[in-house]
Amino acid sequence: MSKIITIGSATMDVFVECEDANIVSVSTKNNRSEFMSYPYGSKVEISDFDTQVGGGGINTAVNFANLGFSTGAIFKVGDDIYSEGIFEYFKDKNVDLSSVIQDKKDSTGFSIILTSFEGDRTVLAHRGANAHIKKSEINFDAIKNAKFLYIAPLNGDSNKVLDDIVYFAKENDTFVCVNAGSTGIKKGFNYLKKILEFAQIVVLNKEEASLATGICLRPDTRDEKFSQQLIHPDLKAMFNKLKVAEYQVIVITDGSNGAYAYNGKQYFYCRCFDGPVTSTLGAGDAFASTFCASLARFDRNIERSLVAASINSAAVVSEFGATAGLLTFEQIEKIMAENPDYICQIENV
Repeated sequence: MSKIITIGSATMDVFVECEDANIVSVSTKNNRSEFMSYPYGSKVEISDFDTQVGGGGINTAVNFANLGFSTGAIFKVGDDIYSEGIFEYFKDKNVDLSSVIQDKKDSTGFSIILTSFEGDRTVLAHRGANAHIKKSEINFDAIKNAKFLYIAPLNGDSNKVLDDIVYFAKENDTFVCVNAGSTGIKKGFNYLKKILEFAQIVVLNKEEASLATGICLRPDTRDEKFSQQLIHPDLKAMFNKLKVAEYQVIVITDGSNGAYAYNGKQYFYCRCFDGPVTSTLGAGDAFASTFCASLARFDRNIERSLVAASINSAAVVSEFGATAGLLTFEQIEKIMAENPDYICQIENV
């Protein structure tokens, strides 16, 4: 029996790095956007190339197993060379794949990741089978028998099973962490609230939290310096709207700016752990799943869990690939001991 079950996407990721890639910034009065560009109409030489297995369902399952948990995964693939590569990858990963769904009529998810010299990336994603998980295909017994269910973002039609999954888990006393994705968020807060009510841990990035709540972070003005406050008041408003049950912990990540958490009594802020950045792909998956695993290891200590998650996420972005840099708990705790000043800041409600 698996102690932890993950459900989410599975893809074959192709990383492409090109020295001719440019970062172009476009600003308006109220917004600033950045684009990755290549010379139009030209044959562009690739400076580096790699193939890795990825997707939220895979990345988090591999991380939980690497952290020492008995882990099973639910994801959907086709019957093609990409699914063969995914199954080959798992041969030494100690993850139970008995609940994986394989459909000969569908194609395995595939992504092309364009990386920049800054370490960030643009993803060209073909969802494939990831978008077509049906309720009838899910092994609900695996969820029932697990102690913990981690739900990575479910895209396309697969998001339709989210209600049934979280309700079933709640009815069977399976602890739930939801990493809400854009598909569910775009259905509106009333829909999302029904999902959140069944989750003990909810993780979103800042952009997702803003989209879900309809709250945007105001910039500093001449009279109000929000950036000088530990927790932006609009971030507090997001937390209070997202926390729909007393027992929940809400986490909002903010990329290189760090991560925040809220348990109803205290706000927590953890800056990013310093380290080199090769590729940011998989950082969110590593952070969210490590945070959940750390709550179990550290007796629900949110501060230590945020620190552990930040350290593991920093290790992931230092490597090329979404799971290549993952650390064990022993390695994480060694780094924590070597950096006693790396702690969270806390503000009481």
